[in-house]
Amino acid sequence: MAHHARAFDREILLSFWKIHILHHASERPVYGQWIAQELREHGYDISPGTLYPLLDRMQRQGWLRSRQSDPGNPRSRRDYRLTAEGRSTLARVRRQVNELHQEVVGRSPGRGSSASPTRQRESQRTKPARSTRSSRGNRPAQRPR
Repeated sequence: MAHHARAFDREILLSFWKIHILHHASERPVYGQWIAQELREHGYDISPGTLYPLLDRMQRQGWLRSRQSDPGNPRSRRDYRLTAEGRSTLARVRRQVNELHQEVVGRSPGRGSSASPTRQRESQRTKPARSTRSSRGNRPAQRPR
């Protein structure tokens, strides 16, 4: 059972943690202990041995930058801020999370189509295209490719 819990943490929750970090770093500078506490409040139990390497990887990806409050003291607090690349990544993640939420959780009855945007696009692709006529006779208008 412990193996399955570790696999779940590694394969699924790691992405959730990254999204939380990106979100909060977009609002204000954050630091390790604060992030760990915030994640605990959401029911995630992340150890420092997982959190700090994760923050380091996010910096190497270019999503975060950090600054130590006392650069001469290696144990001083390190504040993490979102970079422009991190902001772009967060915007992309938000769109994908929204689409995933709609597909997995769905919409409540009476609030429009329950089909996800992906399924809606797929159904539009399978519908026969309507003929469009140009203003110059009966030739179909050219569609952009």
